[in-house]
Amino acid sequence: MFSFNIRNLKATNVTKIILVLPFTFIYLNTMKAKGNFETLAIRTQSERSKEKEHSTALHLTSSYAYENAEEMKNIFSGEQQGNLYSRISNPNTAELIEKICLMEGAEDGIATATGMSAIFTALAGVLENGDHVLACRSIFSSTNTILTKMLPKWGISYTYVDVDDTKNWQNFVQENTKVVFIETPTNPSLDIIDLEWLGKFSAKNNLIFMVDNCFATPYLQQPIKYGANIVIHSATKYIDGQGRVLGGLIAGDKILIDKIFGFSIHSGTAMSPFNAWVLSKSLETLAVRMDRHCENAFKLAVILEKHPKTEQVKYPFLESHPNFEIAKKQMKQGGGLISFVVKGGIEGGKSFIDKLSMISISANLGDTRSIVTHPASSTHSGLTDEEKLELRILPGLIRMSVGLEHVDDIIADIEHALK
Repeated sequence: MFSFNIRNLKATNVTKIILVLPFTFIYLNTMKAKGNFETLAIRTQSERSKEKEHSTALHLTSSYAYENAEEMKNIFSGEQQGNLYSRISNPNTAELIEKICLMEGAEDGIATATGMSAIFTALAGVLENGDHVLACRSIFSSTNTILTKMLPKWGISYTYVDVDDTKNWQNFVQENTKVVFIETPTNPSLDIIDLEWLGKFSAKNNLIFMVDNCFATPYLQQPIKYGANIVIHSATKYIDGQGRVLGGLIAGDKILIDKIFGFSIHSGTAMSPFNAWVLSKSLETLAVRMDRHCENAFKLAVILEKHPKTEQVKYPFLESHPNFEIAKKQMKQGGGLISFVVKGGIEGGKSFIDKLSMISISANLGDTRSIVTHPASSTHSGLTDEEKLELRILPGLIRMSVGLEHVDDIIADIEHALK
């Protein structure tokens, strides 16, 4: 089974032992793994090779060689430590996992090829035929597809619950309920769910509590502090931060990661070493990037809230947000996403997007470049009108990922498009 020993933050050099199969180990020696969030992100690094490189080396290899038959036998039998195959372990993915575990306060972790592979792997790794999932109603479209169309094929059922209807969540718990799955902030409506309350609720009902923490990132929010058992990221978004590579991350309780990792290695969800190297370097600047994302987003949200062509402007740190106090309690800042409704329905939303000159039209988010998405005509267009309403996808809804451009230029482009 897979295990992932928690590091001692007071140690200057931490040797991490990762048991990747019953017959093989790999070691990751991390240097200077102590300090605050920003320091951990920069100084957690695999041990230098004989070349004395300052930046982590790339390990672009699919497999590993052995000196002789005896060494290979010993590694396969577990008598000797060593890497086996990069679908199972690689020094670059090991470094990235080490960092995300430090940032989230997690015991164990797994790196996967994409954010959606992380979500599917986490769910499939712990669920069995006959199990039931309780999920927040406002959720990403591909996650919705997994819950409503894919898992039911294997006898796994689900129930959606309104995020604000905390008094009735207990009524939806069944004898076979096994997992609570949520996003907060949610995608794309930016609803906020009380992690502390849901952590206690999950513990009371002996449920596995999973949180998609993609929008907040570990810099702004650490769900494990509030009782989450598993935290998931699409590393493609803010963790990369520049729209270059795909990746997913799962972090959480060791006993659950054991099960999830077994599913991961046999279903082939592994992240490539190159992407892991890029993402590990990207984490070094996560804090400074998120500070600017949040600063720009808040300034824009204040303006949008007063604009006559918009309504239902939602940003976690606006006092008008229905769960502003909860957001302030569990998030360091409000994040880089804003959702708002452009008056005029679907055509109004499409017209607004078409008038933009600088801001990108894309399905991605968390980029240095500001991005807008019109979910009703793009990411959620495959849903029926009833399904869209169930997920709170209104016709004129706009999801905006506020980038790192000068905030005055972002505001100018938005105001021009709203004329």
